[in-house]
Amino acid sequence: MYSMTNAKKPTKSKKQATRKSISDYNGYDYKKIFWEDADRKYEDAADRMAVRRLLPHNMDNFVDIAGGYGRLADEYLPRAKSATLFDYSKTELAQAKEKYGEKLHTKQGDIYSLPFKDGEFSTLMMIRATHHFKDMDKVLKELYRILRPGGVAVIEVANKRTLPRIARYMTGKTKQSPFDKRVANLSDVDKDGFFNYHPKYIENLFRETGFKITKVLSVSNFRSQGLKKVFGTKNLVRMEKGAQKILAPIRFAPSIYYRLEKPGDK
Repeated sequence: MYSMTNAKKPTKSKKQATRKSISDYNGYDYKKIFWEDADRKYEDAADRMAVRRLLPHNMDNFVDIAGGYGRLADEYLPRAKSATLFDYSKTELAQAKEKYGEKLHTKQGDIYSLPFKDGEFSTLMMIRATHHFKDMDKVLKELYRILRPGGVAVIEVANKRTLPRIARYMTGKTKQSPFDKRVANLSDVDKDGFFNYHPKYIENLFRETGFKITKVLSVSNFRSQGLKKVFGTKNLVRMEKGAQKILAPIRFAPSIYYRLEKPGDK
């Protein structure tokens, strides 16, 4: 898995430290610590809502990139003839295999050198992973490579230009401008790098890679412990349902979801 938590964080080996940033979740129970113990039911529901809206209903050969323990597998397995879960963490992949068995193929490897053939998949998905990629251009080139012409990619991006960050910047609580299109490295969150992206920057990068942007959703619009206490998870999920499409043009949510297509005949 390539997603971090403010709880006890996975470490990086010396070998990893000399190469591009990869978060090593081997031996780390991401499922329990990040999702179950931290009350992220709203965030999980928001992700699932977006995935249902953006993934094709009928998929041939599908891959979940940096999919961890298969948190979202229930959303794509019924739609795919064949599904593969790719991740760096053997621990996460073992958890997925234990739950889904032969329904879900698993593959371990490095995001910067994916162990798949050119054009191998008709559809791919990558959720809650971009904030660990120092070299997004290299990651996107790999994703583009393994997607067949005419294929669909659903990618979630950690947004730099959120309303809370704009408020903190305008009130002088931070010097890091959310309007600056350069990649934000939030070293206060993780010393090894925690990257957020301006929508215009990432969208230009998609186009430069060759992708065509076909749909955009604003996701986890109400990601706040305070709002959870006031409104409760169920009410926030109801609000999220309408907000994902309505707020998409503004690009202010912490997660921006993109449905991309690789030009060419399927």
